[in-house]
Amino acid sequence: MITRLLGRYACLLCRASSQAPAAAACLPAAVAGPAEIQRAQAWPRVTQRLMCERTIVTEHNFPTMPPRTKLHELVEKAAIPEDILLAWEQHGGNGNQAAIALVKWVQLVQKMKGKFISQQNDLMIEPRLLDMMDTISSQVSSVWNGTLMSVLRALWIMGVPPTASVLTSVQTEVLWRVRRLSYKHLAYLADWGAGRKRQQDVVVVNAALKQLELRWTEISDAKTVSALISKGEQMSPTLMDRLEDKALELAESFSAEEIRKVCVSLAAQSRRSVPLLRALSYHLLQKPSSELTTPMILDMAYAYGKLNFHHSQVFQRMASELLPRVPSLSSADVTRCAKSLGFLKWLHVPLFEAFAEHYATNSQKYSTPQLCNLLMTLARLGFHPSKVEEFYNKVHSVLEDSLSGLEPFLQTDVVWSLCVLQQAKPHYILPLTQQEHINKLSGKGHSNSSRELPAEAPPHCYYTSLRTSRFIKDSVSIPPGYPVCPSLQLPPLPLAEQSKGGITEFGGWEDRGSSHRS
Repeated sequence: MITRLLGRYACLLCRASSQAPAAAACLPAAVAGPAEIQRAQAWPRVTQRLMCERTIVTEHNFPTMPPRTKLHELVEKAAIPEDILLAWEQHGGNGNQAAIALVKWVQLVQKMKGKFISQQNDLMIEPRLLDMMDTISSQVSSVWNGTLMSVLRALWIMGVPPTASVLTSVQTEVLWRVRRLSYKHLAYLADWGAGRKRQQDVVVVNAALKQLELRWTEISDAKTVSALISKGEQMSPTLMDRLEDKALELAESFSAEEIRKVCVSLAAQSRRSVPLLRALSYHLLQKPSSELTTPMILDMAYAYGKLNFHHSQVFQRMASELLPRVPSLSSADVTRCAKSLGFLKWLHVPLFEAFAEHYATNSQKYSTPQLCNLLMTLARLGFHPSKVEEFYNKVHSVLEDSLSGLEPFLQTDVVWSLCVLQQAKPHYILPLTQQEHINKLSGKGHSNSSRELPAEAPPHCYYTSLRTSRFIKDSVSIPPGYPVCPSLQLPPLPLAEQSKGGITEFGGWEDRGSSHRS
């Protein structure tokens, strides 16, 4: 009964509402007013279809694009900065048009004249440019969101002083609008403002990062995720965790370059997110060879080595892609790739044969530190080149003159490596058995080496250094009667103990991968 009554009441009310405007047209204004008010109270929410099936047409007023003017055409066609200033002088415009013109002017100045530092004083007294910035400052509320982000970046590039009214107005407007900006605008702001030190700049960037942390679920493209992860030093751990989750969700849509960018950023921040690394590795294998450039392969090898993340299929693919390109690599590239694979303890014989041949062919292009890194890598992997004599003849010709000048820890590492490779000579080893060298390793010497142990170093650091020196001493025969440090006359350690703590425990050769999110 109640249901039927309510249904009948609704029909009558709907009919009365539809007839109210027609009846109101025949009544005076004072009488017609209450009928409209009564309907508004009865139907507080506007719906698309009423209960009586009468369709109501609703109109939405969306902001329209501003009409194109002559200034827009001239700005788009401008080829030099002077074209922008002439167009502004002749036509002028509102705040949004001034912002577009200023952004284009900055782009042309960068393209034509380079950096702003050398010409900043001359540019900042240009009257047309000052008029453009005054227009932006006075009409900043009319500047569209995307243009507002671009003009803020342009002002940063120009080096506008923090007291300038235009910069203050733009930054204040950004803070007012920060909740209404899209996630892409927020990402651009976080990317462009990363590393800025001025207080107001930091406030703006932190506001954008806070909004990203609250609205991270809105992010839906891989480019934004990779750009944000690459600026991870500026972000909170919570936001980084969420960005990693979002990257895992969007991993399939990542390009090879975006995979490289994310992996290198994770390595730089020592964030070892195993699920994300596995997903990115899987999708990297699906990429064509044209996308696996040499710099990208080297960066991926570094990232995997830094994070101590193993993926044999990816390593095989990278080695097969890199092998035919080895002759065109520089000495730094060869050393970097070899060292990364050495961290992973992953040996690809044809690739390392190519590395050894590259050194034998281009030994004059290798610096002493690069040669040392290459030798420590070969020792870590236990790799012996097929052309042993040709390779080590060139190695010894360099070490004869430079080994004694190396810092104590590096010298110990290199001699240890030569012992492992069975290429050590007595005159390489004898200086390492002296008390002076042991004092340097233990921090008691007066060397200015930056790798020397501090006075408060734990005892195991000294023991590791001493143990390595003893292992070196036991590797070759020392002439009878040669003065040797008394601490090296202790009973020899078992071979298993001797081999522990080799080059992996010295500076630059520690496995420093973090287990942040495994």
